[in-house]
Amino acid sequence: MLCEMCSSKNVAFKIDVEGSRLNVCEKCSSYGRIIARITAAASPKAEKKKATEEVLAAQKIAQKSTETVQIIKPDFAKIIREAREKTGLNQEEFSKKINERESLLNKIESGHIKPDLEMARKLEKALKVSIVDSVEIEPVVSSEKKKGPEGLTIGDLIRVK
Repeated sequence: MLCEMCSSKNVAFKIDVEGSRLNVCEKCSSYGRIIARITAAASPKAEKKKATEEVLAAQKIAQKSTETVQIIKPDFAKIIREAREKTGLNQEEFSKKINERESLLNKIESGHIKPDLEMARKLEKALKVSIVDSVEIEPVVSSEKKKGPEGLTIGDLIRVK
């Protein structure tokens, strides 16, 4: 096994460097907090097999996992306005009740401003309506094989005009 900092062959420690765990030699162990001492070196074949198993396990977890995202309904303005009118309050009275500016409430009810989640929750609680939905999103797995390093690169993030 090689030191992950200087590539020497005498790996002896597992250290933590700013949240990253590295296997390093004795000389490089001073750059982080020592977590464990590595006693027996495994054969290169065993290391490669273990790394392959870890990658496969991570891919399997990534394929199965879904993410729950909270979104505000597209017709939030209509829902808020109708619920406020049902309570019999005008915008001025309601804005005082929820301790927000009347102009902000007016813009939300007209649909010019979309409330953030905190404001949406506040409106839901005051009006006893639901304007926030929870949606489960499955990650998109590309079927194309990537060349080079795994994950995003700067080229993936920049759009050239």
